Amino acid sequence: MARPKPLAELIDSCIGPAFAAQGFASTDILAAWPEIVGERLARYCRPAKLEWPRRRRGAEAGSGPEPGTLIVRVEGVFAIELQHLAPVVVQRINAHYGWACVGKIVLKQDRVGVRGSAGTTRGIDPARRGEVAKAVANIENEGLREALDRLGVAAVATAGAPSPGPMGGSLTKSRR
Repeated sequence: MARPKPLAELIDSCIGPAFAAQGFASTDILAAWPEIVGERLARYCRPAKLEWPRRRRGAEAGSGPEPGTLIVRVEGVFAIELQHLAPVVVQRINAHYGWACVGKIVLKQDRVGVRGSAGTTRGIDPARRGEVAKAVANIENEGLREALDRLGVAAVATAGAPSPGPMGGSLTKSRR
């Protein structure tokens, strides 16, 4: 009788080809992304593709591959922050993998993650959620009402959250 396999063993064979098509050798970069860039920044950016340069003819066989370009999808507001932190992020990625696999980062502004009411409303006070629902209840256009409800919930959810420094505060030196 065959032994049951852990899900982790099956996932790489299922989604590995899709990652390979995007230039990733493994699914590890997505799993390790919050560890590499920090929890705060990971909420607003995701690696999308790793582009490798074409090998030049006559390149030495013993020389390692040239570093690739990591394409990162990032929410518009955080693009400037990630742009300033790009050298540190490149350094952290290369340290994570143990070799200079990424030479630069290219930012593509895009929505990151799925913003649904289930994930957003989980951490907010039910009374505050009720205030948002009451504020948008009189809007007749259903699409507009739902959009404003999502915006209000997101605003209430992030209003009380502490704002750590870039990448969770671990990259900046404290000034005393």
